[in-house]
Amino acid sequence: MLILVDQVLLQIMTIKYLLDSNFKPTSYKKGDVIYEPGAQPRAVYFIKSGKVRMVTVNDDGKEFIQGIFKINEYFGEPALLLNKPYLAYTIATQDSEIIAVKGEDFLKMLKEHPDFSMKLIQTLSHRLFYKSMMLEELANEHAEHRIRTLVAYLFKDVEHGQDLKITRQQLADMSGLRVETVIRIIKKLSDQKELKLIRGKIIKI
Repeated sequence: MLILVDQVLLQIMTIKYLLDSNFKPTSYKKGDVIYEPGAQPRAVYFIKSGKVRMVTVNDDGKEFIQGIFKINEYFGEPALLLNKPYLAYTIATQDSEIIAVKGEDFLKMLKEHPDFSMKLIQTLSHRLFYKSMMLEELANEHAEHRIRTLVAYLFKDVEHGQDLKITRQQLADMSGLRVETVIRIIKKLSDQKELKLIRGKIIKI
């Protein structure tokens, strides 16, 4: 719990550092695209307010969510560090203010702030673990097992009694299942006392 609190404080301090260093946020409306596949990386994006989802889209136009980023979090750094084109869309899930930090400025931050460098390593490791887990789960044909594992993973960053800030549609997009299937499974998990449903919200117990 202490580690999580330290990470949150570091995220907040990073945003404050950027604002104090005269980095200006850009406003995005809900549905605006920040970057798209194939674009060359120019910056790392820090969320001052709002929420962003990272998605790939198949030939049928179905979104598959690769990640959801919230206030004080950042995204876009893997492509920048590797100097490779982006592989996914990033889309504002709600009205957002985002600070774009150019590559040279981001690398300077890594050199001058060891705590931030360590946080970056932890973040990249966390995302790699999530992608490895989801690849394994997508190979599992049992829909209930997929959702149970995904919800348990997402609950790691949620306090007991708090709700999961993810919709059933987003769970469907993350798991590759139909939203109707997700709704049925979430209801079953609630009946089995593995989670609680209050006014449609998924609560950790």
